[in-house]
Amino acid sequence: MPQKQKPYNMPQHISTVENTLKTEAIAEDLKNPLLMLSNRTIKRTFDLFAGLLVCIISLPFLPIIALIIKMQSRGPLVFKQERTGLDGKTFICYKFRTMRLNDECDTLQATANDPRIFPFGSFMRRTHIDEIPNFINVIKGDMSIIGPRPHMLYHTKKYTQLIDNYMDRHRCKPGITGYSQVLGLSGETPEVWQMAERVKHDIWYIKHWSIGLDLWILYRTVVVTFCKRRQNNI
Repeated sequence: MPQKQKPYNMPQHISTVENTLKTEAIAEDLKNPLLMLSNRTIKRTFDLFAGLLVCIISLPFLPIIALIIKMQSRGPLVFKQERTGLDGKTFICYKFRTMRLNDECDTLQATANDPRIFPFGSFMRRTHIDEIPNFINVIKGDMSIIGPRPHMLYHTKKYTQLIDNYMDRHRCKPGITGYSQVLGLSGETPEVWQMAERVKHDIWYIKHWSIGLDLWILYRTVVVTFCKRRQNNI
């Protein structure tokens, strides 16, 4: 009588390697402190407090900003654009309009001395006044004060194909300012390596998040913005 064939057992060393790889993959996914409810609650509380505070402080200046925008450029006061947010979901991002109306706003990054930008728009960009409406996004829960900057949908599609781990930067809410920005990684990215470098720092931020890190980034944002204003004699 022919003997029954014994079921194939994976060699022990291969099984061990496979389990190790699975464990490392799980550990890699867990390197996101914001997966913890307590950390998300802390960050959300900070966002709401700071967002409401900035909105209240900004109220007296909004009519002046609106008047100057209207005097220098025809069109809406607030620029609305679809951006990529948490987990790759789309949201509407609000900013004060700094450019004249054009057909390339959803695909072409702003550049130095961009002719589309009107004079007061340039001032708002240098001082980040144009980002005040971002705080509405923060209060709504689409954005955080601190986090990777949200990109246009066109760029999300483009860089997803060019940078392997690009979508990992969306494992937390996008921010008004971020770790990459305070390190000087901001502005246009004509070369892919420039965006890849920014993505690397965005992912580092997510894996090492703490409220202390957020406060440090906020402090550095104020310092960097103030230094730029002094350099430009604003």
